[in-house]
Amino acid sequence: MNQFYYDAVTKMEQAGVADEYIQGWQCGFLQNPKREDQRLTEPYEAGYADGEEKNVDNFADWVQD
Repeated sequence: MNQFYYDAVTKMEQAGVADEYIQGWQCGFLQNPKREDQRLTEPYEAGYADGEEKNVDNFADWVQD
């Protein structure tokens, strides 16, 4: 497994990031196709875009209260 991927997901989970964002980030990072349109959410799409770019700088915006 890719250590960067593992560390990023672990850090997001420990920080309390929204599950939808994490799932989107994982799918984008792994270059999986997006969900069907009716299941897309704002956190998922933001995560997907960041995952595609291998970006971990924006996940703090999606920490749940």
